[in-house]
Amino acid sequence: MIFRVMLLFVVCGLIWFVYTQWVIHNKSSGRELSHADVGIVLGAVLWDNKPSPALVERLDHALSLYQAGHFDTFIVTGGLDHPSLQLTEAQGMAAYLIERGVPSEHILLENQATSTYENLLFSREIMEDHSYKSAVIITHRYHGARSLEIANFLGYQSPVVSTTESKVLNMAWHQMRESLAYTKWKLDQLWITIGMKG
Repeated sequence: MIFRVMLLFVVCGLIWFVYTQWVIHNKSSGRELSHADVGIVLGAVLWDNKPSPALVERLDHALSLYQAGHFDTFIVTGGLDHPSLQLTEAQGMAAYLIERGVPSEHILLENQATSTYENLLFSREIMEDHSYKSAVIITHRYHGARSLEIANFLGYQSPVVSTTESKVLNMAWHQMRESLAYTKWKLDQLWITIGMKG
């Protein structure tokens, strides 16, 4: 009996893993990219108070969209990775963009978020404060599906996620890790929906 229960648990786990990988690879964009009020760049770790190579990939992709006229204002979002750092993720991203010619008045900073859910929750609050309606959310492809689901859950108006592939990350590891992150998100979504989590 115990063996059957364990076998059922393993089979269900494998099915769920395959499903999450299908979601990660096939649901990552939303509607077609056009012009949006803001481009939200989801944060990632800083190295020595500068964007890590993976975060640079997101920022460079965001820059290309900005220069192509897909949005006029950046929201860079991410809090303090570690007490030893001097800058939040958002501050590090803003400095990178300013160094590449983006006027500081075109960049809004969200300095508190510690998760993708908070990135998008707090960025939505900034949008509301500035009467912005539409957003393109910028991240890596493996992270796009979860970002889009969270944006829809938070009531973003027809959100678009624009993703870039990574040449610097270990994608096998990050895609497997994203299955766990997606699972955690679905549990958090349930708790928030039934009022057990804020």
